Amino acid sequence: MNSDLSRLQPYPFERLRELLAGARPPPDRDLVDLGIGEPRNPTPPLIAEALQAALKEGLSRYPGTAGTPALREAIASWLARRFQLGADAIDPDRHVLPLAGTREGLFAIAQTLVNRADAPLVVMPNPFYQIYEGGALLAGAEPRFLDCHRDNDYLPGPESLSAADWDRCQLLYLCSPGNPSGAVISRQRMGRFLELADRHDFVIVADECYSELYPDEAQPPKGLLQICQELGRDDFHRCLVFHSLSKRSNAPGLRSGFVAGDADLLTTFLRYRTYHGCALPQHVQAASAAAWSDEVHVRENRELYRARFDAVLEILDGCLDVARPNAGFYLWPQTPIDDQQFARRLFEEEHVRLLPGSFLSRESHGGNPGAGHVRMALVAPQADCEEAARRIRALVNRL
Repeated sequence: MNSDLSRLQPYPFERLRELLAGARPPPDRDLVDLGIGEPRNPTPPLIAEALQAALKEGLSRYPGTAGTPALREAIASWLARRFQLGADAIDPDRHVLPLAGTREGLFAIAQTLVNRADAPLVVMPNPFYQIYEGGALLAGAEPRFLDCHRDNDYLPGPESLSAADWDRCQLLYLCSPGNPSGAVISRQRMGRFLELADRHDFVIVADECYSELYPDEAQPPKGLLQICQELGRDDFHRCLVFHSLSKRSNAPGLRSGFVAGDADLLTTFLRYRTYHGCALPQHVQAASAAAWSDEVHVRENRELYRARFDAVLEILDGCLDVARPNAGFYLWPQTPIDDQQFARRLFEEEHVRLLPGSFLSRESHGGNPGAGHVRMALVAPQADCEEAARRIRALVNRL
């Protein structure tokens, strides 16, 4: 048995089940679940149509790990358009690799890049997507955390670690827009991380799966590759970005994403994935190419989330300490009582499920930066989100 498996922490939703065990919510109220960040807006028909058309060619061939030229070209074109990189900045054959969703890739990249012989650190924000920690632990690395709390605008700080720790760092996970806060890392802050990567020789892995959910059509969040190019790093050295169709296109069941960036790193990652065996089926690749080539459904998706945020924030105004995020589909309010107690009482008294913020974080620097918050995923239909907000307000008024 791999002894590193014993180092894995319970997943947040396992802890949530334990927290809510034995609770008896009101039988006359249906559950409103805002705990899991699973998009529930309709998947655009063009994805199903492309899947069905591709299936007519049959399932008799193994898919290539590197993906079809059509998919890589669709991804490269999308990156160039979305992040203003220029038509020739992304070579589909060198800078892009399809993935079976970002979760698979974010875990596997640590297995590829970490040299466990060198007492490695893998650095990540705190709170964080637990796959970062799991990937680090199973690669034989020690996770090290950059606390993100209200005092630093929920952003990881380059100054949070000593030079000795940055020397041990082999991989830095960043999430921008952030999960759960929606905070976006600025060009200036990202530039400081890039300087550290050059000075201390580590790779930056940017999880950008929430990048297409933002409130202002005129101000989309900048991505790492875009910042690299603005800083003259046209080779994207030491940089990889991960994107997914799950949030952008409401297609979590498709399990489709990609990684792009440093061509040398991707050559090594392709070798790993050839053995790992996570090639996307041909029909999934065809549907993915169709999705990356269309922006109409993405704009419509953003409008649905804008309306949801407007309605929920109006109901919660003056009730919870909460603000509209810069991007993403989460609210990250502070709670008037302990976050776990708040989540338990909300479920037991109002039949609404939220995720305690402390379940998304680790004790670090003397505290848990997620404590005193809950994560609200505004993924349910708008009427359900509004009903959840009214029930939250009712609970807060009783506290």
